[in-house]
Amino acid sequence: MSFLSGVMLGLSLIIAIGAQNIWILSQCMAGANRFVLATVCIICDATLILIGVFAANELQQLLPGLLPWLTWAGIAILLYLAYGSAMRAIKGTSGLKISLVEKVSWWSTALSAFAISLLNPHVYLDTVLLLGNIGALQPNPMHFALGACVGSIIWFSTLVLFAPKLKSILSSSLRWRIFDTTIAVILCFVAFGLYNVPSQ
Repeated sequence: MSFLSGVMLGLSLIIAIGAQNIWILSQCMAGANRFVLATVCIICDATLILIGVFAANELQQLLPGLLPWLTWAGIAILLYLAYGSAMRAIKGTSGLKISLVEKVSWWSTALSAFAISLLNPHVYLDTVLLLGNIGALQPNPMHFALGACVGSIIWFSTLVLFAPKLKSILSSSLRWRIFDTTIAVILCFVAFGLYNVPSQ
């Protein structure tokens, strides 16, 4: 169960796309070094997820009184992200604008992907704070962390394998509105589940 929760939440946070993932997604679909981009993103995500889950678990043992505050912070973040996805769905402001990307060396692409991934403060909020906090509450934090990593692998592998098809699908504003609506529902569902954890 912890593994499945990790997969679902990991995927929902990645797909609730912000500036970082919009850039990565558009680069992949435009024909940039997709394998390099996906590999870098998976490595960054997996590393930060594992750090977050086990740092939060250690923090829980050292400062148990802090856990309820972190739980409410996690719920607030999830609802904020859900609200953003819902507003994008209502306003129809999503959709990709893709232009051709000039071919560059793989190491240049990797450096750009590392910079976009690690210099974005939201990635630490999502993976270290949010996933770490929820992971520490799971019956098996390791299974949750592995599930979240699998979610990252699924998403970025999909970009590599199906980027040309996704380009035509996700360039539609209507499809993005459906996409954002689905993500908003998932995030609300996870927030509700997190709300119920302390009373169990």
